[in-house]
Amino acid sequence: MEVDRLLIYQFEKPSKPNSDLQEPAETAAISNSKELKENSSSNLYVGRVTYEALASSDIASVLNFSEGAHCFPKGVFHREKYRKGMTFSIADVEKTYAGHRCFLDLMRSIQVRAKLVVPIVVQEELWGLLIAHQSTCREWEESKKTFLKHIAEHLAIAIYQAELYAEVQQQKHTLKQRVIERTRELRDALAAAQSASLAKSEFLAAMSHELRTPLTCVIGISDTLLRWSYGKVGNKKLPLEKQRQYLQIIRDSGDHLLELINDILDLSQVEAGKTVLKISEFSLSKFAAQTLRAFKEKAAAKEVELLLDQQIELHRDRFTADPRRLRQILFNLLGNAIKFTPKGGQVVLRVWIADSENKMLSGRQQGTAIAGCTAVFQVKDTGIGIPENQRSLLFQKFQQLDSPYRRQYGGTGLGLALTKQLVELHGGAIEVNSTVDVGSTFTVFIPAQSVVKDDFSKDKYDKLNSSLLSPSALRGSLVLVEADEETAMLICNILTAAGMQVVWIIEGSAAVGQIELLQPNAAIIDMRLPGMSGSEIIHQLRQKPATQNLKILALAAGEIPTSEISAATAEADDCLVKPIHPQQLLDKVIVLMSSV
Repeated sequence: MEVDRLLIYQFEKPSKPNSDLQEPAETAAISNSKELKENSSSNLYVGRVTYEALASSDIASVLNFSEGAHCFPKGVFHREKYRKGMTFSIADVEKTYAGHRCFLDLMRSIQVRAKLVVPIVVQEELWGLLIAHQSTCREWEESKKTFLKHIAEHLAIAIYQAELYAEVQQQKHTLKQRVIERTRELRDALAAAQSASLAKSEFLAAMSHELRTPLTCVIGISDTLLRWSYGKVGNKKLPLEKQRQYLQIIRDSGDHLLELINDILDLSQVEAGKTVLKISEFSLSKFAAQTLRAFKEKAAAKEVELLLDQQIELHRDRFTADPRRLRQILFNLLGNAIKFTPKGGQVVLRVWIADSENKMLSGRQQGTAIAGCTAVFQVKDTGIGIPENQRSLLFQKFQQLDSPYRRQYGGTGLGLALTKQLVELHGGAIEVNSTVDVGSTFTVFIPAQSVVKDDFSKDKYDKLNSSLLSPSALRGSLVLVEADEETAMLICNILTAAGMQVVWIIEGSAAVGQIELLQPNAAIIDMRLPGMSGSEIIHQLRQKPATQNLKILALAAGEIPTSEISAATAEADDCLVKPIHPQQLLDKVIVLMSSV
């Protein structure tokens, strides 16, 4: 080329769409921050010199220089023409830019008298310019123009390949990072799965032990009573007190089994979103006293002092929540406190009402609570305490403290997980503070809930419930359609003890005709019967004039989804979900019989 300077000018930022642009100084000069700021806001391709070759050391370097916007001659640089391959040549800048003093001074400062400019077009976009400078006047031959243009075309290919390579490298790096992140996520997921699997295995081991213990008592004591055959073996007679003691052991073991099974069922129901709170109004002070009273014998047996500290003003004693679920929460906390408190220790239940605006409640989830008050229940013990590194396991499913505690105290690891779920179902919160060998304090915050009115008032329910205590508690006849012998015997014993005449029918296929013949006051029908389902029996009874108004209580299995139970028992007056609880059965039968 026989030139003094050859350089590449690379555009950094495209201008606004406009084909008639100012020249970005195909040659370059030093620019300051003010000029760059002006360039960024003007209709220019802002760029800089990214490469240069000099004929000698006497030629000034312009590497990394950028132009000054205030010196650009207007109407010279045409982006679209350059993009289409236009070559721009100047034999003498003194003549060409005679009317542009500022730009002419710029050319002089970098020793430019003649210049040749060709575009570098990459994928039909103007990437930059290839510029030749001469310090003397020069007429540019066509061969030089063509040669420089070929060089620019080769540069464009090389630049495109370099950009592709850079893009591939970036994608490779990005993919590598994603692989690393995904591997980390999979590793964390695997660790979590292994931890969950281990926790479940430990839970199943603990659960098998917890279930086996009361079952062993039930089977062993029952077998002993059966061998004595109604109190006699040979000429010997089993004392009545001993019989009563054995029956009490069976009853206690049964209660323990039911408690374990209920914990599992309740937790699964809560997590499945099937648990609905039954909100009612009650006396907070009486509720606390009754709850604590239930643990007096257990505490006395362990020689643990049980105290109640109520700080409830009389006008704030009435509270709205689900008393059954609230009792479940306190039973878990008090049961644990007594279990983990050694002989001679103390367990205190404190209850008070706090305003929702109280600082200690700030930021807590309120859920469906009524603004104004929150019941605070605090269970404090002088027990073994909980190590700080194990507190995070307290409210997790299938998790218990380390094996020494499990071996000594037992448990399934579900109680506190269920407690937390029930607290949060109320829109409340639970906190724990503990010191090893000093004791633990669990604090539960339950906001007052909104009460949903129903047609059956509390006064009417209390009146019916109290009528059970009278000599004529339940008068009338009832037909029970149940294929399971144990369930049928339980229901029959409960209802006959309450004063009802009960007829037990095993076969569902014969039930409709026998009920029509007997004309009972009410019927209890299991939904799962061999031959004919309970829903079919109820439907047929509703079609017959003699039984269409019969009061019917449907029995449904607890594992059936709520939606299916509702659909299957739609024609019944009420529904009772198994396992059967005596008080629930009596309550529902009282309500049915009261409307006969």
